[in-house]
Amino acid sequence: MEEQLQKIYFKCLQELKQIGIDFQDETKIGTIEIALSNRSQKRYGVCKQEDPDVTTRYVEKRGRKKVIKYAKYKKHKIEISTWVMQLNEDIIKNTIIHELIHCIPNCNNHGNDFKQYARYINDKLGYNIKTVGNKKDDYGKSNIEYQEKLTYKYKIQCKNCGQIFYRNRICKNFIQKYRCAICNGKLSIE
Repeated sequence: MEEQLQKIYFKCLQELKQIGIDFQDETKIGTIEIALSNRSQKRYGVCKQEDPDVTTRYVEKRGRKKVIKYAKYKKHKIEISTWVMQLNEDIIKNTIIHELIHCIPNCNNHGNDFKQYARYINDKLGYNIKTVGNKKDDYGKSNIEYQEKLTYKYKIQCKNCGQIFYRNRICKNFIQKYRCAICNGKLSIE
């Protein structure tokens, strides 16, 4: 499975290079390492960043607090969940490219820069990169029966689009603090 991941990863790098995004330029992006992860059963993948470039340091205000952030990191470790490797290759590519976008400077989160790169790649290469995935739909596209194994305490539904999210823990002001990741609609707890 590790070998399959490496092959798909290099295909993704070649496709991105064709549209002008070169991830092999270590001076702009940094070093990237990719591996499988058995730990998470919920998330598709993660990009862990290390060794921040101190020249890109900035301070972000969050209420009364000031948080030190970095726009660029020198090392990135991408982990793709093993269950994702059972799905279609296009879904695996979507996941890898999603995590690769996080390696680009100023794209450590799902902010405007991340979304601009995602839209550009979607337009040029025909992918469907989003900030969140839908396991049930992706299993359906891969002709695999989806079975929800985990039990959750909270069922959260978007009042606008009807999307359902499940959580084990939520903060006391969850409804006021968060919005739907798909349509930005208000949420309700059921």
